[in-house]
Amino acid sequence: MTVTRLEAKRVEKPWGRRDLPAAFGSVDETGEPVGEVWFQDPRGSEPELLVKYLFTSERLSIQVHPDDETARAAGYPRGKDEAWVVLRAEADAEIGIGLREATSPDDLREAAVDGRIENMIDWRPAKAGDTYYSPAGTVHAIGPGLVLIEVQQNVDLTYRLYDYGRPRELHLEEGIAVSKPEPYVAPFEPYEAAPGREILADGPAFVLERWTALAAGRLDVGKPVWIVPVSGGGTAEGEKLEAGKVWLVEAAAEVEFEDGSDVLIAYPGSGVAGTLLT
Repeated sequence: MTVTRLEAKRVEKPWGRRDLPAAFGSVDETGEPVGEVWFQDPRGSEPELLVKYLFTSERLSIQVHPDDETARAAGYPRGKDEAWVVLRAEADAEIGIGLREATSPDDLREAAVDGRIENMIDWRPAKAGDTYYSPAGTVHAIGPGLVLIEVQQNVDLTYRLYDYGRPRELHLEEGIAVSKPEPYVAPFEPYEAAPGREILADGPAFVLERWTALAAGRLDVGKPVWIVPVSGGGTAEGEKLEAGKVWLVEAAAEVEFEDGSDVLIAYPGSGVAGTLLT
């Protein structure tokens, strides 16, 4: 099969929400809040990338992820770079990424223990349309009042440094060992490759594009491609594409997008494909 509709898995989180967008269904008032929806291969394979939606009502833990080398040494298939595309943001929404000032690993450890780390994070106002690429080693946290799409390397590997007193496991030693205790410097500046084709991130783990001037053609970049409609939709090999769902294209496929659609396109590795539709 060339095109696979990925299976949505709702993940409960203490910082999640019950008022999910309509595409994700309702959450009973007596049920646990849903913080994430993961899109997984229904055939059981574990491709290189994972797409999630996140819904936040409280701050997420202050956390960090290891790089490929460190993760593999610990028995995991890969490390975890990730990128966020903000879809909705309340007036006071924030994303914390990097530290306000550089510090030492020892001071970062002490700050995580005594709570000072919360004020050391560089909390930035978040608004719809913002994009961040967070490489492994970046100390970060996502604030409340957000709906966003996360594209990441496909591994469930998070080291929590601080969790505001919630009764969840911390991973202080592992996290400090892989943290870069310094201000965040964006590794990539988004740019417009062509009218309606914006490159949001280019490697090393994946390329993330946003298409708003869409057409029809043969999609073929020689590697797997994730199609994530933000709004609108279209078809891929006759399969209907719509917002709130994700598709994995593993070989060349005929695609057609509706006028006015807004679509994220992701593929592993680095190096922007010259022409994706032929």
